[in-house]
Amino acid sequence: MIVRRSAAVLATTAVIGTAFAPAALAADSSPSPSASQAIPSGLYGSTDPTYDGVWRQSLALLAQDTVGVKPAAKAVDWLTGQQCASGAFAPYRADATAKCDAKTMVDTNNTAAAVQALAALGGHDTETGKAVAWLKSVQNKDGGWGYVAGGASDANSTSVVIGALAAAGEKPADVSPGGKSPYDALATLAIACEGEGSGGGFAFQPDKKGKLAANADATAAAVLGSLGKGFVTTAGKTTTSGYACGATEKLTPAEAARGGASYLSNALNGTPYLKSAMPGAKDQPDYGNTADAVVALASDGWTKDAQKPLAWLEKNYGAWAAKAGPAAYAQLIFAAHATGTDPRDFGGADLVKQLGATGPATDAPDHSAVPGDEKKDEKKKKDDDKGLGVWWIVGVGLVAGIGIGFLISGRNKKQQL
Repeated sequence: MIVRRSAAVLATTAVIGTAFAPAALAADSSPSPSASQAIPSGLYGSTDPTYDGVWRQSLALLAQDTVGVKPAAKAVDWLTGQQCASGAFAPYRADATAKCDAKTMVDTNNTAAAVQALAALGGHDTETGKAVAWLKSVQNKDGGWGYVAGGASDANSTSVVIGALAAAGEKPADVSPGGKSPYDALATLAIACEGEGSGGGFAFQPDKKGKLAANADATAAAVLGSLGKGFVTTAGKTTTSGYACGATEKLTPAEAARGGASYLSNALNGTPYLKSAMPGAKDQPDYGNTADAVVALASDGWTKDAQKPLAWLEKNYGAWAAKAGPAAYAQLIFAAHATGTDPRDFGGADLVKQLGATGPATDAPDHSAVPGDEKKDEKKKKDDDKGLGVWWIVGVGLVAGIGIGFLISGRNKKQQL
């Protein structure tokens, strides 16, 4: 899901009541901090954290954990310190010592992202337990979640919460007030294809007339959600026969995910990247959503279809990620991890090092090894036994969204603490 948060996006929320949330940071996302607003020393990134502080911190910590890097204690402490007594998280609280109140803009996306990060790091059962309890308390009757408490369910928010539930050891299918689970909510947003190989996809929400229109942001997020997965995932069983339309009126989660992956594959057929269009501007590459699509495709076994967009990202991500910051590097690590690509040699660059440079120094050296490389692991062990002291410093990458492409959005209604 994969997710995108920006000042422009949240400004739109205030104006029209609906906006995309953290799934992939937009290249022109957060403004630079003002002279009166210093960036906390434990926070990743150097831009104004007002709209994406918890989001980018969560993704950065999760990405580092995935590649075997131990984050700085103050970075983890900053994230846990942002939590409200209710268990919820807001995008950023400048004064974390102040009590959260009705004006504190908590939301499901930041809360779910924080749960995924803290659950992966371990040792934070109290924080994740309170956060999951809050998420359950604001679940809609249809089984899904909106960006804020009381907001209409959307594919992105529902999917990132599914990832949080799974990370915390919950069974999303069993989280079903009134008999409706998160998978039921996603199924209502899945678009059944009309013909062989046409692909389904997911809508973010129904339009005013109740019609569904698929888009890549929601689809990338919902593929992971339908599979019960979070930002970090590995490749699923390789798909060999493509996608055939199902005959049932109600798609199963697996069928919905397969349709979504087919939609993404078709969307990437003409160009190796997804496009985003700004008002009055020509279509341009959407780096974050392309990374999210790679994760989604790989997670459902469409590994061959993920290769071209992954290769395109390896060649072209540099300027985008440098401007977008830590969440962008995390998304790329997620994509590398999902496809079995070395994040320390991503187009000749080290994503892990680049991410680390955006935050505080880590507390311990990285002695990670590539998962599944048993021969190297065995050789390392033998060398150590001989006193050679050889460490195989090779990394693993990580998948998710937002934009954040897991773009996540919400309605600007009154939030529940």
